Amino acid sequence: MAEEKTIKDKNILNEEIKSLKGKANRLRKKVLEMAVNAGAGHVAPSFSCMEILVSLYYGGILRVNGKDHNWPDRDRFILSKGHAAPALYAILADLGFFPKSDLDGFAKNGNRLGCHPENSTPGVEAFTGSLGHGLSIGAGLALGAKLDKKGYSTVVLMGDGECHEGSVWEAAMFAAQYKLNNLIAIVDHNGLSATGILEQYLSVSPLQNKWEAFGWDAISVQGHSFAELLHVLRVNAKQKRSKPLAIIALTTKGKGVSFMENSPIWHYRVPIGEQLDIARRELNQESEDLQ
Repeated sequence: MAEEKTIKDKNILNEEIKSLKGKANRLRKKVLEMAVNAGAGHVAPSFSCMEILVSLYYGGILRVNGKDHNWPDRDRFILSKGHAAPALYAILADLGFFPKSDLDGFAKNGNRLGCHPENSTPGVEAFTGSLGHGLSIGAGLALGAKLDKKGYSTVVLMGDGECHEGSVWEAAMFAAQYKLNNLIAIVDHNGLSATGILEQYLSVSPLQNKWEAFGWDAISVQGHSFAELLHVLRVNAKQKRSKPLAIIALTTKGKGVSFMENSPIWHYRVPIGEQLDIARRELNQESEDLQ
């Protein structure tokens, strides 16, 4: 019976992962069209963290409610790498936080969905984009939850280039000092910043060891693997830790579109012409492969 249950559980997980892959692909296509429509937006940084966001919002990790975005007991999510806002917007609209039609006005005058998120948008907890502040905000929220004896968790998604900011490590020390075991920092470790390759001008390696040295539990995972992401996030929810947790998610910037992948020039570029045709074709091909 135990073997039969294991097989059943594995089949359920495989079906869930297939569904999540399809969701990530559809969201990547939506982000691309949002950027093309606006002529603006950070497409490649949004693509690198898509599986992370999908795992959090569709994998049963974050407790949120699209019909009540101010629900007091909701988990708090901070998109510290605010330039990946298009990915977050697409998810929040899909979950009913605001009408999907709002996505058509992304980055246009008079629309609330700017290139960086603002907390006036339902589902957005903090105004981010100026890098290095998200973890401090998250640590404050996590401490507040403890002081108020609330059970919600706080998750902060950061970039690896953002880890150049000294304020990140000040917040890391603070979180460790106050044993904020209700705080998770996920680092989108794609190896690129806005202008170049981190290892060539200011390395953050070994990143996992740095977080551990600052008093955190830390683990590295493949950031495009739903199996690995869901495992570490779900195990964390079951385990009682005494420290905050840092998840180093190894990712590819521009994931899903060949000419964007691992190319620094695509940090803030929107494909047009033949390149747009290629991007659409490759994402559509992935859709077919997943069927």
